[in-house]
Amino acid sequence: MTSRNKTARVAGILYLILILFGIISLAYIPSLLIDRESAAKTFENITNSEFLFRLGIVSGIITFLIYILLPLALYKLLHEVNKVYASLMVIFALISVPIFFVNILNKFSVLTLINNPEYLKKFGETELQTQVMLHIESYYNGIEISQIFWGLWLFPFGYIVYKSGFLPKILGIFLMLGCIGYLTTFFGGFLYSDFNKTIISEIARYPATIGEIGICLWLLIMGTNKLKWNKQ
Repeated sequence: MTSRNKTARVAGILYLILILFGIISLAYIPSLLIDRESAAKTFENITNSEFLFRLGIVSGIITFLIYILLPLALYKLLHEVNKVYASLMVIFALISVPIFFVNILNKFSVLTLINNPEYLKKFGETELQTQVMLHIESYYNGIEISQIFWGLWLFPFGYIVYKSGFLPKILGIFLMLGCIGYLTTFFGGFLYSDFNKTIISEIARYPATIGEIGICLWLLIMGTNKLKWNKQ
């Protein structure tokens, strides 16, 4: 196996871990615990399933530790194609990491509130539930900001994939469209309260999903094959 293929496999493994833990922390566990329409239900769910809530925090931390390593592995793989775009890819990806680690403090604050009996005495049950929900909403606001950079890094990444000659051009196109999708989701949702109910919102999610899962599996299974892709 060539050095480039080894790097591709490492990047593929990191990408797969990122995707799996990202789904757990950002989608699966929140779907079980968070009811954004009911502070009381959310408080009850977290209190009754505190370990699951903590597992979500740990999964998120693992996700973003991997998110530090992944763009560096991709830089090693792709920087010879275009060093400027490879550098932008790393910068945009890494900007979201400190945002996440500051943002995750909101979930630690939730644990502080539900585990300290003094807060229940001071605030009362309804007020305490409201405080917990406030931190949860602040966490989701931070996720919205992070989405800007989750999108921006995909454009230079996709461009390099497209230009590489040893990775499928179609995946590069989907990655670049994924950048547009993320930005559309953020600005549309921020400016229009019912944007998530529109067909545009649904469509905007697909390119990044296809592109990222596709490039993950390609790097993991196929690696790189310059000869094959240069013939196309």
